Amino acid sequence: MTSRPMKPDFAAVLFDLDGTVIDSAPDLAGAANEMLRARGLPEAPYERLRVTVGSGARGLVGEAFGVVPGDDDFIALRDEFLDRYALRLTNETRVFDIVKPLLDALDAQAVPWGIVTNKAIRYAEPITRTLGLFDRAGVVIGGDSTPHSKPHPAPLLEAARRLQIEPARCLYVGDDLRDVQAGHAAGMCTVAVSWGYLGVGNPIEAWGAHHITGNAMDILQLLRMA
Repeated sequence: MTSRPMKPDFAAVLFDLDGTVIDSAPDLAGAANEMLRARGLPEAPYERLRVTVGSGARGLVGEAFGVVPGDDDFIALRDEFLDRYALRLTNETRVFDIVKPLLDALDAQAVPWGIVTNKAIRYAEPITRTLGLFDRAGVVIGGDSTPHSKPHPAPLLEAARRLQIEPARCLYVGDDLRDVQAGHAAGMCTVAVSWGYLGVGNPIEAWGAHHITGNAMDILQLLRMA
C-alpha cells in the first residue's frame, strides 16, 4: 500500500460498487455484445469493454458502437443497452473474492460501511440485494439518489449523513478517478484500489488518492491507525 501522510480518525468505510466491491463487467459487457450479435456484428473483446465499465452505459455503448452522446443513434443504443442489462443484472456478477474477507471483518468489528455508486438505484438495489450486500450495508446510495452523481460530493455527503458520521471520519474506496475526486470534494480520505477497472487515461498513481492498494485488508490497517 502506498500512502500520503494524513492524520487518521476514521469511523466508517464507503465503497464504490462496480469494480470495487463487485465484478459486474461480465454482465455489462455481455449486454453490449448481445446488441452486437443481434445486428450480425462481431463481439467486442471483453478486455476492451471491461475498462469502460466505470463510464457506465455511455462508455460501453461508445466502445461497442463508436458513438458518443449527441450522435443520432446514441440515445436509442443506450436505452437498448440498459434494457438488456436489466435482464441480466446478476447472471455472472459476483462480489470480488479479495473484498469478501474485508466486509466480513468490518461486520465482525461493527464498523459501519456503505456503498456509493453512480449506478442508478433501480439497478444498484436489486444487485446488492441478490448478492447479500444490501442488508449488510449501512447505506446504499445510487447515482440518482441525490441531484448530482460523482465526481460531485453530494452522494458521499448523503451517505455520511445517513450513517450519522462526519465526512472527515469516512474512508471512500474506489477504482476510478471520479471516486477520488468525489472523495476529496467531500472531505473524505480516499483509497484507490488496483484490482478494479481503472478506466482509461491517467494511471492510478496520478489520481491523487491518499492511499493506493491492491490488498483489500490494507483498509483495516487504516482504520486501526485511528
